[in-house]
Amino acid sequence: MSGHSKWASIKHKKAATDSKRGKVFTKLIKEITVAARHGGGETEKNPRLRTAIDRAKQANMPTDNIDRAIKKGTGELEGVTYEEFTMEGYGPGGVAIIVEVLTDNKNRTASDIRSIFSKKNGNVAGAGSVSWMFEKKGYIEVDKKSVSEDNLMSIALEAGAQDMQAEDDIYSITTETKDFESVKKALEDNNIKFESAEITMIPKSTVKLTGDPAKQVLSLVEMLEDSDDAQNVYANFDIPDEEIS
Repeated sequence: MSGHSKWASIKHKKAATDSKRGKVFTKLIKEITVAARHGGGETEKNPRLRTAIDRAKQANMPTDNIDRAIKKGTGELEGVTYEEFTMEGYGPGGVAIIVEVLTDNKNRTASDIRSIFSKKNGNVAGAGSVSWMFEKKGYIEVDKKSVSEDNLMSIALEAGAQDMQAEDDIYSITTETKDFESVKKALEDNNIKFESAEITMIPKSTVKLTGDPAKQVLSLVEMLEDSDDAQNVYANFDIPDEEIS
């Protein structure tokens, strides 16, 4: 497995399974609530909320759940106040890891994340220690069966996409964050459905791992993602496909 997009694809497939759906819904509800709290409940004026709702719909979240989360964020319904913060650290083999957190108890969650790193042979580092190794980008996946490569590339690049790559059964489109919405809209206007669309952190370079270190890193990242308060986990590993079980 090499690069951000393949790992993202694996995460999305995992999230689609019934065993993960409840946890995914919880995280999406938090994101929608916080997005509405900071930017209001109108998707036309709030790109973060619009993206969060799109992700919720991709996960087949019921509309009622989405509406309640928005109302909790805008104050129309009583809701929990979540705090956002980021933790950074290293995994086995020197892999850089960023964990984006949404929680109603910062001290508890910080302790839990530290414990996970420690259990899985990693360590938490100070703020800024690894974030410089990543770039915030827009990232969109499109199923290869839904559109030709030339057609998609023409539409995406004209709308402002930075790059497009063919990855197994999907095309991955990368954008600057400021161009993310315009590229996504161009796909929608051309009736091109995307598998996922998000603002994410893409590593500038990767660490190649095999064998035990690869298994340990995957175990660490999966355990972090299973944390109820970890919204997003980013890592800069490069692991061969055969190492993925």
